[in-house]
Amino acid sequence: MAFNHNSKFSEIHMAWEKAISSGEIERNIVRPEIAQSWIRCYKAGVDPGYNGTKRRFLSPAALEQTLAEHHELIEVSRPFMKQLYSLVAGSGFIVILSDQDANLLESLGDTETMEIAERNDLVKGANWAETEAGTNGIGIALVERKPVQVSGPEHYCKGLHFWTCSAAPIFDEDHQIIGALQLSGPAENAFIHTLGMVAASVNVIEEELRLIKKNNELACMNNHLNFIMEYMKDGILIVDREGIITQANPAASQLLNLSLKELQGGSAKEITGSDQATMEMLATGKAYNDEEIMFAGRNGNMHLLGSGKAIYDNCGDINGGIIFIEPMKNVKNLVNRFSGAHARFSFDDIIGDNPELREAINIATLAAGNDSNVLIVGESGTGKEVFAQAIHNQSSRRNGPFVAVNCGAIPRELISSELFGYVEGAFTGANRRGRPGKFELASGGTLFLDEIGDMPFEQQVALLRVLQEKKIVRIGGQSVLPVDVRIICATNKDLLKEVERGNFRQDLYYRLNVFSVNLPPLRNRQEDIPLFLDYFLERWATKDGVPRKQVDPEVLHYLQQYHWPGNIRELQNVLERMVGLCSGDRIGVDNLPQEILAPTAPPAPSPDKTIAVTTLREKHKDVLAERERQEIMNLLSKYGGNISRVARDMEISRNTVYRKIKQYNINL
Repeated sequence: MAFNHNSKFSEIHMAWEKAISSGEIERNIVRPEIAQSWIRCYKAGVDPGYNGTKRRFLSPAALEQTLAEHHELIEVSRPFMKQLYSLVAGSGFIVILSDQDANLLESLGDTETMEIAERNDLVKGANWAETEAGTNGIGIALVERKPVQVSGPEHYCKGLHFWTCSAAPIFDEDHQIIGALQLSGPAENAFIHTLGMVAASVNVIEEELRLIKKNNELACMNNHLNFIMEYMKDGILIVDREGIITQANPAASQLLNLSLKELQGGSAKEITGSDQATMEMLATGKAYNDEEIMFAGRNGNMHLLGSGKAIYDNCGDINGGIIFIEPMKNVKNLVNRFSGAHARFSFDDIIGDNPELREAINIATLAAGNDSNVLIVGESGTGKEVFAQAIHNQSSRRNGPFVAVNCGAIPRELISSELFGYVEGAFTGANRRGRPGKFELASGGTLFLDEIGDMPFEQQVALLRVLQEKKIVRIGGQSVLPVDVRIICATNKDLLKEVERGNFRQDLYYRLNVFSVNLPPLRNRQEDIPLFLDYFLERWATKDGVPRKQVDPEVLHYLQQYHWPGNIRELQNVLERMVGLCSGDRIGVDNLPQEILAPTAPPAPSPDKTIAVTTLREKHKDVLAERERQEIMNLLSKYGGNISRVARDMEISRNTVYRKIKQYNINL
């Protein structure tokens, strides 16, 4: 409610005098918010005869700090204060801004009115809380949290009875009061519309503050985004709904060899050429991941790996998209997706003490120390891929991809596309985006060509050319792509005989056979069968969480006499079947499959043979122990008895070093 008639003042004045003298408030005359304010002022001990001569002011330092803290509120409010004042200019009104504690921050009015206001402490730094100035517009607005008009004798202090005040609190977006706006003037000029003008101005101020905060948040988010984009290794392109690039990061600029200025404002369609993945994403929202895309850069077309995701607005409509690009060499996920292969074996995983096997390990270890091609020869099931992975994992390429290809399992007509890849539309049924070949996927790592002896003769020419030039051309394409690949091949054939028969190129054989690793068949490794028994039985027991099964000596005899055409793979299969068939805790002859028993009648176990095998295993353990003892003694001598340095060199703990010193009776 606001005043419509100044004649009301006399009634209010009489009610004020009665309230001051008797404490009784005539509520039929005094508005509720005014009555409540009078009561608060009375309880706070405010002097109703107060004329402002003892008002509380902020110190100069406190005022400076307060103005600094509310700088944004002042700057935002100032133009709206001017606009509000323009509506009442010349009528004796001033516009006042306070903070949330009723400290005045800014005032605006004509010279004469400002002089009057100054005499009544309507100046910066003055506090106009109810507890200081009694009932007034700012004081009530901050307490009641709503717009209010206080006119004439409604003021608790007599010195303010000639003023009218229309004030409204200013809220932030969390509905916390941050200040108040007030229009003050002569009491006789009190009008009901004045309060509406103030409230409208406050609404605009609040909205402007919200917009500024949102803009600041957006700017902050944009700064964070720019920071992230700048330091990301992947190239990033942000496009609008039309496919126009609005942002790009330095990585994208470097990959495409185009400046950020050239990228921004350009069309993603032009950069991605005939590829439709991005435009389809913007049209349908369909994301794409790890797609090979031919990007157009300053240096011509280049194959890059691209991923895209649509950006949606609050209404769920597509508003643009983000594209990630990276070099094809960073395709570990793509490698796994296409080949399903990765190198997980090392030389420590190779089981056996057979002299031929140890010689193969020595040669393979030497081969791992350089980048030359390796040819692994052995029957099926002897562990050729295990050796290939071990070589890779001990080589300088261990952090690169390991891609395996079985040359004998790929149809003749598809082997070229499998090895060298193809471009879009190269042949009927081809992936519409093209596909990288195994050479590209293995770039920076190792390509393992298993069963190389089964590669068609006409494809051997193409393989030889790649080995010589270190470059490939995809099927149906023209771009020459450099590849950095280490080749390891494996075969179960005698390639020299295949050369004589005209099935294998002689020049390719010598190109591949830089290091030759020959793996002995299991039938020549009888002494290793107990080691395989130990390994597999222990692994399965640990995996299943059950006690390990024991093996009768007769079983070992049969296993060592068998010729093992399937080698280690067959042995593993037989052992797994025996464990599954054994209901007790010992594997006996009755658990052996018929093909193991068939070659001979069940013989009595040979104690000498069992003892010989056991002795061989114990001898091997003694040899290893003596090697380890000698290594520890040499390191102790080298490091002057420093246990920590010995442990660091051996890559074991200090406690383990102490235990082994005690075990081997080494004197410190």
